[in-house]
Amino acid sequence: MTEELVCQLRAATEPAPAHPWCAGAVLLAGCGPDVVAHEAVGWALRYAGYDARADRGVELPRERWIPMRRDTVFDLASLTKPFTAIAALQAVERGAIALDGQVAGYAPELTAAADHRITVRHLLTHTSGLRAELPLYEYRDPVRRLAEEEPLTAPGSAYRYSDLNPLLLQHVLERTTGRSLAQLVQDGITGPLGMTATRYCPPRSWRHRIAATEDQRRPWGKLDRGLVHGCVHDENAFAMAGIAGHAGLFSTAADLGTLCRALLDGGAGILSPASVRLMVADAGVPGRPRGLGFELDQPWYMGELAGPRTAGHTGFTGTSMVIDFDSGRYAVLLANAVHPVRTWRQGNAPRAAVATWLARRGR
Repeated sequence: MTEELVCQLRAATEPAPAHPWCAGAVLLAGCGPDVVAHEAVGWALRYAGYDARADRGVELPRERWIPMRRDTVFDLASLTKPFTAIAALQAVERGAIALDGQVAGYAPELTAAADHRITVRHLLTHTSGLRAELPLYEYRDPVRRLAEEEPLTAPGSAYRYSDLNPLLLQHVLERTTGRSLAQLVQDGITGPLGMTATRYCPPRSWRHRIAATEDQRRPWGKLDRGLVHGCVHDENAFAMAGIAGHAGLFSTAADLGTLCRALLDGGAGILSPASVRLMVADAGVPGRPRGLGFELDQPWYMGELAGPRTAGHTGFTGTSMVIDFDSGRYAVLLANAVHPVRTWRQGNAPRAAVATWLARRGR
């Protein structure tokens, strides 16, 4: 059964007859303490760029392709957001902030948040009313621009997924602790769990281990950077020196598996069992099953693992993580689905297929 799934993933990396879903991928799946699958397919680096006129990838000479390996490091994109949420809940446990505390009470310079009484809970549940994103990379002072952004709807009245929420949360955490988000993640999550391949701003010595992302050029990209390889793909995170609440972390499938097992084990010392339960409980968000920093019950990428106690998140680069708290099963799929270009992304079938395979295993 594993071989069939690997064949499906391998087929998703091939460019014929249409665009591939990704250049390569790493799958890790587990049940409780046991890893039941850990496979790599395709290529971490295959393309030198993208030919927009021909709508095809420009392949590197074959000898320069880098195969995907089980320890390949990926740009997690929005899969960074759960780490920011965990850091926030750690701050709640310490009494540094409160879920229903007003954001401006911790960071008065966030003037729009003050005017509209936005709370930490609003940020964690994407109910602040803020728009999906802003081109912060175009501003000399991104934090000041973010601080002035007015919500489109009244906080708490509607769900709107927004990168601005974890960016504001990052500012609150850094303001209240006096430490960078990178330090908070290292000291509170990756260090205690031994996740040595998870970090912001990976060193240049890691480049040969990192999956390439996009040939980033206008008009499909927002910046003209050329092939992004070893540096964060997200433009706003890039403008913030690679450290951002919504994107910027790099990791491996094995490290994310460690985090999944820690959460299934009641927090494993990085969070209390009560905080884990709160994080993955339905927060009552209007029109959307949602926890604190995690999505709940989303069959479009959770497949047959989806349910009211299934939590997860995805990332734009092709990453996803799913944890079923009833069965103790978890699935991590990391792919470079924007290599060589973001416009080749084709749905979520591989993500859902991995989760469904795991749900059916052993039935």
